[in-house]
Amino acid sequence: MRPTVYVGTIGQGIWRSDDGGDSWRRTSSGMFSESDIRAIAVHPGDASLLFAGTETGVYRSQNRGDNWEKLDSPMNDLQIWSLAIHPNNPNAVYAGTCPSALFRSDDGGDTWKQLSVELVEDCGAIIPRVTTLIIDPQDDQTVYAGIEIDGMRHSRDGGQTWTAGNEGLSSLDIHGLAIVPGNPKTLVAGTNNDVCLTTDMIHWTRLNVKEHFPWPYCRGVLYTSNGRVYVGAGNGPPGDEGGLFYTADLGRSWERADLGGNTNSTVWAIVHNPAVPNWMMAYSIAGQLFKSTDNGDSWTKLAREFGEVRAVAIAPR
Repeated sequence: MRPTVYVGTIGQGIWRSDDGGDSWRRTSSGMFSESDIRAIAVHPGDASLLFAGTETGVYRSQNRGDNWEKLDSPMNDLQIWSLAIHPNNPNAVYAGTCPSALFRSDDGGDTWKQLSVELVEDCGAIIPRVTTLIIDPQDDQTVYAGIEIDGMRHSRDGGQTWTAGNEGLSSLDIHGLAIVPGNPKTLVAGTNNDVCLTTDMIHWTRLNVKEHFPWPYCRGVLYTSNGRVYVGAGNGPPGDEGGLFYTADLGRSWERADLGGNTNSTVWAIVHNPAVPNWMMAYSIAGQLFKSTDNGDSWTKLAREFGEVRAVAIAPR
């Protein structure tokens, strides 16, 4: 059975496909239909329950996106750039904003509190924003946040306290994070000029992907169950060409995923859902969507394109 796919756009709200991307309809009832959507999160145990991050706070749907309600919170006037749901306690939901701040709900989104973490408030021409939030699947009290352009923060107590770990990063401009299990565990970061690794969550090693990729500008990062780390890249934000790359040996060698040629802009992110085995999706910021039904071995471009895509989520039917 083909899964449900959600696409969050800039200026066109949220779209849903109930047939794996063959057909689409806008599903933004309850929110401004031309909202800017930068984050979508699917409840790990109830595919009908979704959260969406807009330019005016967080929304929740309890019927697969047919209707949305705005959740009153301290984020009402903030752009939501990232969302993460606790895998074993889905009532715990994390949100990252622009300007950068971190928030947590412990009751499924009904109430929210801002977390105490030291973040840069002003980076000159770029307003800092939390581009990515991930929860360690093997230690669900450990949470990682990537901030543009303020590096990485991690918490080992569910967000109560946070530590910065930025020594040796190629850039503080973090766009994506992924956890690679093992002993030691490895955290992978995509930045605006490289891919970096750390095993102690403080000191980083650069991989010098410019020796392997046509472009060193990297965005989304995803670890998959077959042992690969995928990285989306391109020639800038938004860029006008890009591609998808993967490594099975933590960057000692790289392969390029066959998307049929260069994409029309930087590949912004790669997504999957453990509840939908073998399915992956990648997208360019300028609206191209690609799907894989064999865990990344082959890819198909979807016929439908959108103007600007900032979030994609997969859910079981």
